[in-house]
Amino acid sequence: MQTTKRNAIVAAIAGNAMEWYDFTIFALMTPVIKNLFFPVDPNIPGSEINALLLTTALFGAGFVMRPIGGLVLGYYGDRKGRKAAMTLGMALMALAVAMLALTPTYATVGIAAPFIVLVARLIQGFSVGGEFGTSTAYLIEAAPPGRTGYYGSWQITGQLMANVLGATLGAALTLIFTQEQLIAGAWRIPFFVGLAIIPILLYLRARLVEPDALRKDRAAAQKTTFADDLKRPGRNYLIGMGMVVASAVSFYVTFGYTVTYAKEVLKLPLMQSFLVQMIAAIVMVIVVPIAGAVSDRYPRKPLLLVSLAGYFVSLYPLYSWVIAEPTILKLLVAQVVIGFFSAFFLGVYCTTLVELFPVRIRSTSLSIVNNVAVLISGGFAQFFVTWLIALTASPLAPIFYVMIGVGLGLISVIAMRPDRREG
Repeated sequence: MQTTKRNAIVAAIAGNAMEWYDFTIFALMTPVIKNLFFPVDPNIPGSEINALLLTTALFGAGFVMRPIGGLVLGYYGDRKGRKAAMTLGMALMALAVAMLALTPTYATVGIAAPFIVLVARLIQGFSVGGEFGTSTAYLIEAAPPGRTGYYGSWQITGQLMANVLGATLGAALTLIFTQEQLIAGAWRIPFFVGLAIIPILLYLRARLVEPDALRKDRAAAQKTTFADDLKRPGRNYLIGMGMVVASAVSFYVTFGYTVTYAKEVLKLPLMQSFLVQMIAAIVMVIVVPIAGAVSDRYPRKPLLLVSLAGYFVSLYPLYSWVIAEPTILKLLVAQVVIGFFSAFFLGVYCTTLVELFPVRIRSTSLSIVNNVAVLISGGFAQFFVTWLIALTASPLAPIFYVMIGVGLGLISVIAMRPDRREG
């Protein structure tokens, strides 16, 4: 891959990758930092689970801003260009990560501590809201002919690489520092690492060139209004949302919740749970671009159906097996098998999603589809599954949640028309 094309891919996937790096760190550190922002009183029954619920809800609050950010930055990307929207979004991301890295704890500033995190999450949510639609559209539009599937898969690959980096740092922190040292401030280190990377990503985005597809579309713009154009895809909005739901439950529950689930529910060691998360993510990093390349040679719809079907039917038996007698090895086997099916779906789905919408409204349409679906199914997923476990006393509660999401993805793909390749 030529250096300029490689830099373009890195710049395009940077925003979503930073989101997932931050998400991974926050999710993996939830068992460590929950008491720093919501103190636990051992004399109050349920205080521990309430702290966990409030921490996951605090993280999910940022998703409320995603639809707003998606509309604003998505429209900006369609009207002013992908580069302008992506650069603005990254600048806002830098501000949010800085606030998260520097937030004082409850013991220092009281109720202001969770409030500062809330503001940071709202800014980050606004930024990320327009990130997926604009950057994914850029990837597909900048791809060489016949390589859109491979290029589109790098959006997911970037997210997974960020997940691997986050899991690696999480595991390293648990090896290097004691629990007391983590609580005392070592948990902040990964956030400072992310903050140090952002200037490089801003520089790469500032050097991007607008794709030919967007420039040609503007030159041949129709006389219809932008609002009229947004109505044209019709049912494709629902089809797209169904696929995004399947993607969201994968990231936010099947993998994003793994460490918290392993420690709090399965009672497995924290450090080894980090390693399971890291190994499963590495497997997915390998599978996703392969799946994207395969989708450039074969019809995408059958590939999506097979991968989602395998994902759906493997969930319940694998996790029933793990829960019956929890061990790290069993958890690793389950995560790798499920990760393979999930990764193959994710490697094909990004490009498929983009091609549901015409170039002129693509950034806005993708932002609407992605953010509405993620807000409903992903943003508060960890809160809901934690609450479901507490309510039902069943460790299988998260699995049923994921099965519903994957099932909706299957229905959406079945309803999708055959491939419409973009060259």
